This record gives sequence, structure tokens and C-alpha cells, in this order.
Amino acid sequence: MFQISEVARRLGVNPQTIYFYERKGLIPSPRRTEAGYRLFSEEDVGRLAFILRVKSLGLTLEEIREILELKDGRSLTCQAVYDRLHEKLTEIREKIDQLQAFHDELSPLVQRCQDQIDSPRECVVLDEWKSDPP
Repeated sequence: MFQISEVARRLGVNPQTIYFYERKGLIPSPRRTEAGYRLFSEEDVGRLAFILRVKSLGLTLEEIREILELKDGRSLTCQAVYDRLHEKLTEIREKIDQLQAFHDELSPLVQRCQDQIDSPRECVVLDEWKSDPP
């Protein structure tokens, strides 16, 4: 059994992260000593490590909760994992497209600013941009 400081050190996280996951119901409430200190089993540490790995893939806590519920019910099939990861991949692609559109919109504005960077006049690049037709 491990105290929270040991678990946090092993996993490279702040103890508050572990408390947070406990409050969110991602990990069961650990056993406690008579003094009230939390004691984590090797299984608890494994579950926390799993949560951290999956979170590093960009999954939300709610998505992680769904996966854990399937895992706990021993019904985490490859199809279930595929569905969730494929959905996340689609979201990421959409976000990349959105960010690329922002990049493409901002680049000419940055260039216009750079072209006029030595001008003592007030910069009107954003004012002119607002009036440009889309």
C-alpha cells in the first residue's frame, strides 16, 4: 500500500491531481489508515497510470470515465476503443482544419503589419480587415 505522496511521485503528478480524480469518481475512494491517510494499492496506481496515459491522448475526463466503466464491466472491446479513438481523431482533424483557417487568415495580417512596422502612423490593419468582405 502506498500513501498519496508516493503515488504522486511514482506517476509524476501533483497529489491534487489524484484528489481531483477521486472527487470526479475516476478512481474509487482508497482505503484509509486509522489516522485518515489514503492508502493506494498497486491496482489503484495502475488505474491512475491508465488514466494519465489515456488523458495524454487528449481524451476528456468524461470520455475516460466511459472507458473505465467499460473496462470495469469487462466489456472494453476493441470496437469500443476504436469508436472512441476514431471519434477523438475526427475531432482533432476538425480542430487542425480550424487552426489552419485561423493561420491562413492571420498570416496576411501579420505580413501587412510587418510591411508597415516602421511607420509612425497608427496601425489600421485590423480596422481594414474588419471592413474587408469575407
